[in-house]
Amino acid sequence: MSPAFSADLLRRLTTRVVGRRRELESVVAALAAGRHLVLEGPPGTGKSTVLRAVADEAEVPFEFVEGNAELTPARLIGTFDPAAVLAEGYSPDVFVDGPLLTALRDGALLYVEEINRIPEETLNVLITVMSEGEVHVPRLGHVAAASGFRLVAAMNPFDAVGTARIASAVYDRVCRLSMGYQDEGEEALIVGAAAPDAAARLGPGAVLATVAMVRDSRDHPDVRTGSSVRGAIDFVLVADQLSGLRGTGPLDEGVTLDAALLALSGRIRLREGTARTAEEVVTELWARHFAPRSADDDRDGGRDDGGGPGKA
Repeated sequence: MSPAFSADLLRRLTTRVVGRRRELESVVAALAAGRHLVLEGPPGTGKSTVLRAVADEAEVPFEFVEGNAELTPARLIGTFDPAAVLAEGYSPDVFVDGPLLTALRDGALLYVEEINRIPEETLNVLITVMSEGEVHVPRLGHVAAASGFRLVAAMNPFDAVGTARIASAVYDRVCRLSMGYQDEGEEALIVGAAAPDAAARLGPGAVLATVAMVRDSRDHPDVRTGSSVRGAIDFVLVADQLSGLRGTGPLDEGVTLDAALLALSGRIRLREGTARTAEEVVTELWARHFAPRSADDDRDGGRDDGGGPGKA
């Protein structure tokens, strides 16, 4: 096993990343085996968090690439400095390395975020690198991968807006790790760690209700893509600030509703054909978990049908 990717590394990672023991084991094992890797899952499932933690704790070089339609081969590989070329000609000294060449020369982890959003010609460059362990650049020559180079890519599910299917040639050259959302308790721990002061002021019951509301958005019949745990973090932070501005408690009905609309209405993606707005859906989700219990509910024996702080 590579010294950088060892059982000791795994022990350190489990104190830094909430949960994700299986995923951490899988990432460390794949990298230790010298394999390239693709992490696949919806937004907000901690794909980049896991990999950045691995690179940091293993103390290996890390190159980040944002995957989008503007990521051309030249931006990925690098290019000759036009002004220097005019003065000195096509010399290796005037070539400006892009993140791919930097990672190849340094033996780094090259992290390509949202690989299924990049153009096909750029994807073909990565396929060649994974197959041959090198890249050929006109007028520069071949650049071979130094020991330790790995390509790790992240991707959202194919049906996410702006994504494309990944060719089988990519899957044939990588190990694939599917990452789903963490469980409710782990997401509550993430919220508490990301916004400790605000979470303390709202209280543990409200944090759990917030997480439940966000998780509920992922299963709503009118919602194609629900919110990640980032929505819960933003809700807690915004509710805390709104309560201070308004001079009310953080669980005031107006505070929690406005915080929910701010934090979630832009994060959910509605199904095509639904007549409802994002605001209407978020208001429904808020009512399930934060709306005060009515007198009828009290006469019904205090039945808890939503799990929110107002229904405890």
